[in-house]
Amino acid sequence: MLRIRRVYDDTLPVNREIIRQVKEILRTRFPAAPREDIDQLGEKLRNPFKQRFRSVLFVAQTLKGRVQGFALLLHEPEIGFTFLDWIAMAGGKAGSGIGGALYDRVRQESLALAVKGLFFECLPDAPDRCPDTALLKENQDRLRFYEQYGARPIVDTAYESPVNAGDTCMPHLVYDGLEAQRPLRRSFARKVVRAVLERKYAALCPADYVERVVASFRDDPVALREYRYLKPEAARTRVDIRTMEQIPLIVNDRHDIHHVHDRGYVEAPVRVRSILAELEKSGRFTLIKPQAFPDKHILAVHDSDLFGYLRRACAEVPEGKSVYPYIFPIRNKARPPKEPSVLAGYYCIDTFTPVNRNAYPAARRGVDCVLTAVREILRGHRLAYALVRPPGHHAERQAFGGFCYFNNTAVAAQYLCAYGKVAILDIDYHHGNGQQDIFYQRNDVLTLSIHGHPSFAYPYFSGFAEEQGDGDGEGFNLNLPLPEAVDGPVYRRTLEKAVTRIRDFNPQFLVVALGLDTAKGDPTGTWSLRVKDFEENGRIIGAMGFPTVVIQEGGYRNRTLGRNAMGFFKGLIEAHHHWGRNRQEPRERLHGVGFREVIEPPDVERVRRLVDITGFFSAEEVAIAAELVQERLEKGPDSGYEFVMGDHYGRLAGYTCFGRIPGTTASFDLYWIAVHPEFQGRGLGRRLLQESERRIKAVGGARIYVDTSQRSQYAGTRAFYESCGYRLETVLADFYSPGDGKAIYCKVIG
Repeated sequence: MLRIRRVYDDTLPVNREIIRQVKEILRTRFPAAPREDIDQLGEKLRNPFKQRFRSVLFVAQTLKGRVQGFALLLHEPEIGFTFLDWIAMAGGKAGSGIGGALYDRVRQESLALAVKGLFFECLPDAPDRCPDTALLKENQDRLRFYEQYGARPIVDTAYESPVNAGDTCMPHLVYDGLEAQRPLRRSFARKVVRAVLERKYAALCPADYVERVVASFRDDPVALREYRYLKPEAARTRVDIRTMEQIPLIVNDRHDIHHVHDRGYVEAPVRVRSILAELEKSGRFTLIKPQAFPDKHILAVHDSDLFGYLRRACAEVPEGKSVYPYIFPIRNKARPPKEPSVLAGYYCIDTFTPVNRNAYPAARRGVDCVLTAVREILRGHRLAYALVRPPGHHAERQAFGGFCYFNNTAVAAQYLCAYGKVAILDIDYHHGNGQQDIFYQRNDVLTLSIHGHPSFAYPYFSGFAEEQGDGDGEGFNLNLPLPEAVDGPVYRRTLEKAVTRIRDFNPQFLVVALGLDTAKGDPTGTWSLRVKDFEENGRIIGAMGFPTVVIQEGGYRNRTLGRNAMGFFKGLIEAHHHWGRNRQEPRERLHGVGFREVIEPPDVERVRRLVDITGFFSAEEVAIAAELVQERLEKGPDSGYEFVMGDHYGRLAGYTCFGRIPGTTASFDLYWIAVHPEFQGRGLGRRLLQESERRIKAVGGARIYVDTSQRSQYAGTRAFYESCGYRLETVLADFYSPGDGKAIYCKVIG
């Protein structure tokens, strides 16, 4: 059995292994492919600026993780087209159906991206253009396959003309109009061809060749080859846009053993059934059986005394009975109380969380469910949901309470910490005191909680805004307490503040403690959120795009519980899918950036890495950028180089380098401006430029000059300067190479 899924990056070990297998297929099936293109596959997924396309990788793999085939799709959002760069099967498994499934998925993605056409290359299927008979048969099979979808080669152009004398078997450019099958307009086709030749084949196609090929597209609409292998009416152009990936749903299969019949105990099994009934109808989830995990994961966040007490005490309580804390002795580690009913108060923070025979096994199984959900994320899923009870976010390192025994959210975050930074977003009505207590002195886990103010809401003793972390964790705990009356718009404004802090932290993973007790009419809350509000909240969270584990916490109004849960996931899923298709769109203004002029020794390597990863500069230019920093360190102001460094929580996010032009009184050169790809489109470049201009003006500068290439891939750079008030002064024709001039801009600031 196969599944097709998208691989977004090479951050996770499982994705690195998948990409390794994809590279192996490429090397085996296409031995003539440039090695650099293969080696840089992971970077292309992370950094679209390397090739000026967004790369989308789909893999067909067995349930054991073996890659059987893949498709690499390039997306150009400004022109509005996709380009199928590679599609291949392991061992050349033609006729297996894998290629068809992958191409179907590529067409789904292209349609969802709202492009005007899907393009790809295919070697010729005519004997006079491909003398190799074995290869000719493969080419004919490929073009026959694509004709099924209405995709046919473009004809009557110079696209197939050789770049160098003697080149043979030049590929067709094939056009798939997708569901609309709209005619291919000349102006659009020319833009597509220029982008493909100048970006994908920049090292192979000289400028005059590109111009000749582009100019050869004269027909409007552009002509496509007549159907050669089947009748036109047989082509199936319709695209099924339904997603092929479902969200793993892990339900605590032992949650119902923990059923307390005591009056007023709202944490009942019907909660899970209410949610599950709505989710199952949606068809967006796939049930995954919980796996068993060792106790070490619980002991990583909870004191061993608490763990041992719960396991022992629950086993000793008679069947059908519950022990409630009612005496709370001051905790003396040397002399804990002996009486079981008193000992409960030694470990508990309230009077309504019972110790009974089934509390421990139900809570223990909940941990297994949560870790199974985490495992699904580490296997490459972007979303996973652990539908568990009892909940967990009130359980602290040394105490339980609030219906919570083990902190599921903290266990999940701790497990994920081995793979990168984690943010916990608690959106339960009550403060997530457990996560705060466990991670309060750590900076690798950002804890955030939106909740009712502790002046009126449980747990009453924590959740104040001034609790911001301690030691290394200072600034990594954010509490956003709200008043008793809160509606959807008020909540969303607060949620946006939390999201801004999460984006600044830029974690590898997000853990959401999902409380549905913020709903109108919930017996434990006072707020008035409705289904549409939960959907909007899910959309705001999903728009961040982080791999996300959702863990069920509170929510006790059973009449609306399922609809509210489904509303949240509807928004979360839709926003996550939108992020996946538009993940490099300009993001909101960046917060938490500090600027400095003083250069430090580590900046040499920081600048080298930053300039290299942008993908704009050659190896020689990268070395020069680092050398300028080194020269400033050695010579100080006498070097003639000044810097503005933009740091984001200790990380170099971007920088500028400038200096006075020798022989002038008030003119300065802007030598460098570079922004890390993760921070591009968020206003950082503009802020760096403004900081530089301010410093130049302060020392008497009046004019700033900057130059850049005239090549099409630098159009965005030129537009950026122009939008910042720089005006084109002159162009030095053919300065860099034939057809590539130097554009010199100037801004008057004094």
